[in-house]
Amino acid sequence: MLRIDDLDTPRNISGAADDILRCLQRFGLQWDGEVYYQSRHVDAYQRELTGLARHDLLYACRCSRKDLAEHAVYPGYCRDLGLPLEPGTTWRLKTRDRLIAFEDAIQGHFEQNVGLEHGDFVVRRKDDIVAYQCAVVVDDYLQGISHVVRGADLLESTIKQRYLQTLLGYPQPHYRHLPVIVDAQGQKLSKQTLATPVDERNPRQTLFLLLQLLRQDPPSGLNEATLADQLEWAIVHWQPNRLSGLRAVQPETQESPNLGGIQPQTTR
Repeated sequence: MLRIDDLDTPRNISGAADDILRCLQRFGLQWDGEVYYQSRHVDAYQRELTGLARHDLLYACRCSRKDLAEHAVYPGYCRDLGLPLEPGTTWRLKTRDRLIAFEDAIQGHFEQNVGLEHGDFVVRRKDDIVAYQCAVVVDDYLQGISHVVRGADLLESTIKQRYLQTLLGYPQPHYRHLPVIVDAQGQKLSKQTLATPVDERNPRQTLFLLLQLLRQDPPSGLNEATLADQLEWAIVHWQPNRLSGLRAVQPETQESPNLGGIQPQTTR
């Protein structure tokens, strides 16, 4: 199932979604059904936010980034001010002192106190765009997602998402957080760290490199196989136990253009 995160309209780039589809096809990766665009489901997100507000679980916040610059966790300045939930205000979800724990298929047992370590987090931004933490929870429910496989950089986000799933009465998926690829400074390869986009000129070599980074020990001749054969080998020989507890992997060399940022240049 393919989902395009295109809610952040100010940062969307024209044609980026089409680039993603083309890149996936170039690598032999196909999807089932129609592409799911978040921008077409804004009404569903708003319905859930309205329900949370009805149960007094949301409040409006007028704090600026400058106001919160010295705080790792939101200090609750606006929680009891009774500001109206109206356009142009940030909407925050009320959290409490509660331990959220789950078993990740790769990272093992993970737990955090959502109230103490995350605080009242944003579910709708000041520019009236629904926040990722809210949208993805509703999306997973609407699409009937049972298993989530994603990067370990989103491990802590899972705490907030599971808390919100509980409030909304949603079933909770199983999670598997894969290690992310980092550069020599330990920073994740991304646009924010100026990583180049994935090189589509030799997808077979890129897939082979990724299998090596994921510690799957592909045979040397696999880099010359067809994309279909490479993917079939990866499915048959997949050994997730080799990644247990691993949150980051670093290429032996930073010179290969095939690694790039492992994703097309687009915005979420």
